[in-house]
Amino acid sequence: MRCLVVEDDNEIATIVKQGLGELEGEVDVESNGRRAFEKAQTNHYDIIVLDLMLPEMDGYTFAKSLREKEINTPILILSALRELDDRLKGLSMGGDDYLTKPFAMAELQIRVKNLLKRSQKASEVTQLVFQDLKLNRLNRDVVRAGRKLDLQEREFVLLDLFMSNPNKIIGKQTILKEVWNYDFDPQTNVVDVLVCRLRNKLEKDFPTRLIYTVRGVGYVLKSS
Repeated sequence: MRCLVVEDDNEIATIVKQGLGELEGEVDVESNGRRAFEKAQTNHYDIIVLDLMLPEMDGYTFAKSLREKEINTPILILSALRELDDRLKGLSMGGDDYLTKPFAMAELQIRVKNLLKRSQKASEVTQLVFQDLKLNRLNRDVVRAGRKLDLQEREFVLLDLFMSNPNKIIGKQTILKEVWNYDFDPQTNVVDVLVCRLRNKLEKDFPTRLIYTVRGVGYVLKSS
C-alpha cells in the first residue's frame, strides 16, 4: 500500500504516518495542498488521507480537482470540521470516507483497509477501454480500432498502467516501480525507451496520438 497523507499539523501527520506504516504501508506526507495535488497527479497512490484546512489549496478543492482529472484514488478525509454540512460537502466533492478529529488510530486503520478493499474490487475489471483502444487483462489482448497489437510483457504492463490512469500524468519513478519494481537506477533511460516502443506500436499507422510527454515530469495518456 502506498499512501499520501496531506496534513499541515506535523504532530498529527507523524501519528498518521506511524499508524499507516503499521499496515505495511509506504507513506508520503505533504503539508501544502497545492504541492500535494501535484504529487497525487504524478505518483501512483493506493489511498489519500486528506485534511481539509490546508495552505494554498484546501482539501475540498484538492478532492474536486482530482476527480475532475478522472483520478479515482480513494480519499479518506480526516478533518476537525465536524458539522454535517462539512461532512456532506467533503463527500460530495470527491471524498470516499470522512473521519473527524480527534480520532482513534484503530478506527482510521480499519477505514483505510475497507477503502482499499473496495478499491481493489473495483479494479478487478477484465477490460480497459480508452477511445478506440481496448486492453483485455484475461487474454492479454490489446486492440486498437479493431486491429490487434502485439505487445511485449513490459509494454503491456505499462499500457495497463496508462489505461488505469487516463489523463493522469505518470512520473518516471512511478513507471519504474510499477513495471520494474525499482530494480533499475532511476537515472536510466529504460523508461524513455519503453515508452517509445509502446508509442510506436500504439500510434504508428493510426491517425491520433495517445501518449504525450510532459517535459520534466513524465507521460500522460489523453485525447489529442
